[in-house]
Amino acid sequence: MSDTDSFIDEVTEEVRRDRMYLLLRRWGWVGVVAVVLIVGGAAFNEYRKSRDAAQAQELGDSILAALTQNGSEARAAGLQSIETVSPGGDAVLNMLLATSQVEAGSREDAVNSLNAVAVQGDLPEIYRAIASFKALLLQSETLPADDRRQQFEALAAPGAPLRLLAEEQLALIDVSEGNVEAALERLQALRQDAEVGIDLQQRAAQLIVALGGEPEPVVTQQG
Repeated sequence: MSDTDSFIDEVTEEVRRDRMYLLLRRWGWVGVVAVVLIVGGAAFNEYRKSRDAAQAQELGDSILAALTQNGSEARAAGLQSIETVSPGGDAVLNMLLATSQVEAGSREDAVNSLNAVAVQGDLPEIYRAIASFKALLLQSETLPADDRRQQFEALAAPGAPLRLLAEEQLALIDVSEGNVEAALERLQALRQDAEVGIDLQQRAAQLIVALGGEPEPVVTQQG
């Protein structure tokens, strides 16, 4: 390599270095901000996790303290006094409160507690469905059959998490209205459902026999 080529390379490298320093001076703050954001975000996530864990532990301790009270009324009162800070905690609290209210003989209050969970839109569907289902069971003697049928039909919609249990309740409503044929048809279909569990399948068969019918052989689904 000639002296001229060497000189040109040195100048080119110097120009490149000057440009890099210029870019660092002009845009270096971006990197600093990015580092601050990353570190700050990680710290905030750790703080949030620690806060959520502390809140969950506090809620659990409060619930346990309320449930250790003697007497269902005292337990219900203890649960009602607890304040929650999250939708999930509120749902758990209302579910437990409903149980204590039933034990205390306050079925109407229990229904209200469960319905509060059922309409809580920020909860997963399964929790809302369970609350609605339990509330309907508590109203079997107070809510008109047509109203219960309408709500159980909503719970029995395709893909709903409690679809099969709702179908069982619809069959019982058919029986209460004297429509034995409709009940038998519903129960036979229930036993053939690919998602039915053994317990529900057996309950359906027992009810079919009690209604004077004969359970149809279960057709095994071929995979």
